[in-house]
Amino acid sequence: MSHAKRIAYSQQQLAEFFRQGLSSGVGRSRKHESADKHVSGEAHYIDDRLEFPNQLHLAAKLSERAHARITRLDVSACGDFPGVARVITWRDVPGELDIAPLTQGDPLLAKDEVEYLGQVIAVVAAEDPEIAWRAAQAIRVEYQDLPAQLDVTRSLREGYLVQEAHRHQRGDADAALAQAKHRLQGELHVGGQEHFYLETQIASVLPTEDGGMLVYSSTQNPTEIQKLVASVLNLPMHRVTVDMRRMGGGFGGKETQAAGPACLCAVVAHLTGRPVKMRLNRRDDMLITGKRHPFYIRYDVGFDDEGLLNGVKIDLAGNCGYSLDLSGSIVDRAMFHADNAYFLQDVLIVGHRCKTHIASNTAYRGFGGPQGMMAIEEIMDGIARYLARDPLAVRKINYYGKDRRNVTHYHQPVEQNLLQEITAELELSADYQARRTAIRDFNAQNPILKKGLALTPVKFGISFTASFLNQAGALVLVYTDGSIQLNHGGTEMGQGLNTKVAQIVAEVFQVDIERIQITATDTGKVPNTSPTAASSGTDLNGKAAENAAQKIKRRLVDMLAKQHAVSADQVAFSNGQVRVGERYFSFEQVVEQAYFNQVSLASTGYYRTPKIFYDRDKACGHPFYYFAYGAACAEVVIDTLTGEYRLLRADILHDVGDSLNPALDIGQVEGGFVQGMGWLTSEELVWDETGKLLTNGPASYKIPAIGDVPADLRVRLLENRQNPEDTVFHSKAVGEPPFMLGISVWCAIKDAVASLADYRLQPVIDAPATPERVLWGVQQMLTSVRENGDG
Repeated sequence: MSHAKRIAYSQQQLAEFFRQGLSSGVGRSRKHESADKHVSGEAHYIDDRLEFPNQLHLAAKLSERAHARITRLDVSACGDFPGVARVITWRDVPGELDIAPLTQGDPLLAKDEVEYLGQVIAVVAAEDPEIAWRAAQAIRVEYQDLPAQLDVTRSLREGYLVQEAHRHQRGDADAALAQAKHRLQGELHVGGQEHFYLETQIASVLPTEDGGMLVYSSTQNPTEIQKLVASVLNLPMHRVTVDMRRMGGGFGGKETQAAGPACLCAVVAHLTGRPVKMRLNRRDDMLITGKRHPFYIRYDVGFDDEGLLNGVKIDLAGNCGYSLDLSGSIVDRAMFHADNAYFLQDVLIVGHRCKTHIASNTAYRGFGGPQGMMAIEEIMDGIARYLARDPLAVRKINYYGKDRRNVTHYHQPVEQNLLQEITAELELSADYQARRTAIRDFNAQNPILKKGLALTPVKFGISFTASFLNQAGALVLVYTDGSIQLNHGGTEMGQGLNTKVAQIVAEVFQVDIERIQITATDTGKVPNTSPTAASSGTDLNGKAAENAAQKIKRRLVDMLAKQHAVSADQVAFSNGQVRVGERYFSFEQVVEQAYFNQVSLASTGYYRTPKIFYDRDKACGHPFYYFAYGAACAEVVIDTLTGEYRLLRADILHDVGDSLNPALDIGQVEGGFVQGMGWLTSEELVWDETGKLLTNGPASYKIPAIGDVPADLRVRLLENRQNPEDTVFHSKAVGEPPFMLGISVWCAIKDAVASLADYRLQPVIDAPATPERVLWGVQQMLTSVRENGDG
């Protein structure tokens, strides 16, 4: 509808539009703002940008040792390749060499020593990316090998750490364990996970006329890129602008580790005065970058005849790789979520940050929470097998309650607890009890194929555990034709953040979402942004955008009330119209009035999350604003002769508060579940004895494919459950919590294997539960049955 036609509408027509209400604000399913561009291939990523004139391309020489001194570095052969413009080593960095996000230990280029196989030693700049890569391979490096630590259990035993251990303690775990009627000990290895974003790490940098840099980076953390580029060039931050329109996936892998390519490009651009781009090929990306942290877990638990916990001790040893990166916070979150949905009265949880000579592991969807939950879910299954009880019954008896059993081991109350309600509703809708009986009958009649069933809960805390990151800014600009430009500090990586934030602004102004244009995340418009991580993108940036829009709206209301001699409560916005007393105006008319009455139509917005604090010395606090809840019921079938398995059906019920966009939220739940299932089934990282990553491409590293998604996938959002906290329109975060729903698949696989011993033994099946590990579990059960004389 044209601007002229809108203004020409009669009072009667405007009143009718007003009564119809808005059709594109919050709570409505809207497709992703770039959906059409995604499916047509028109969406622009960094590699789709037009090449700059005189642009250089970078390729890296990687370490071929896990731990060694560099005794000789010879780059002379690079000169034999036509088109090579420059080779840089650590000596060429004009400013700070270290690009660690928190402390020290992450050199942009290896100096005298390498600490993992794949570390960047030198970089070649050439006029063609193929020439750059070939020249980089011609660089000669000589090493003096040093001892390489590749075993996390040995690192734990020897105290080889990147940071000291941290403890959560309540009550007296040792005394409770000593008095417990039953007691189990065990250990579990939980594998890591490659991010496998479709768009590998990439950056493009253009030097500006004032000695600064314009940086296009595929990053979840534009401000961190701005800060580090300024640091390596010894520039103030205002000389560096970072532009980030969209990423081809991130999942945490671009929170800190996008900094390397961006900083390398900036150094070469500074030295040559030419535009520079670096796009990692898949192999180099997988060798250079860190993964989800593998964990080694030990536990000691006591319990009564019903399976109620009486004392819990858990050691969580995160394999951090060679440097700290974000491992401190990641292991902390694993500790925070080691309870998952269960009340732990007498408990000791210790988080260890173990050093090994592999790439520094980093953020990944769930940020340590999934690894922490694996410990307690293994414990729940173990107790159930020991007592010959249904694992769901053991889980439910240990749930957080609504009385005194509602405080976590770090002393935060579990408020608005939906665990019992969600479990009861899913148990009924998934027909859990009847299917459990049917599966027992099936297994009794089938000697080869065995089915398994598991219903597992999720309680996930929302907020950055580093409290200072819980803040965001936004900038809203309203133009005189009624169109709106929206800028915020979050980054779009396919999750639909921009769509939701646009819906929020549309809801405030009561205008069609088509009026709103979201621009690239730009550090020149919104400064000091927090990373888009911790499921906080919409919570923070949506609230900041709402704040900015509300400021402008209040100015418009005040102006109209004054101009038309009415009270402010007689001014109302609806469906692109504004009622002022008994008169109606189009949104464009109101905006024009504001302009001619010299009322500002631009505003910044800001938001900081309340209530967040954590006293590390006391291991006590309120590190999360609220909890998101969910549950999944998975049914699998395994082949006991081969260890192969298939997920037959999955039922999911998930809590997103008052959904901002149900379609996007269901998509996030589905995607998170499948990605979590992949982590625990097919995605196996393998290093050889020298520290080389062998699973360094899609031929050897297997993410879930469409054939792994169950034909019967039933996903529902919990209805009519507003978030009681003052989140944006009472919604809840949905990025990370669904990932842990995939634990149900791992538990269902173990349930199928346990059927071989009449559910009385817990198979030892580390994650991921590859067919080989499932087959080993089958053999454990059969051997135990034979040794006990039952088979």
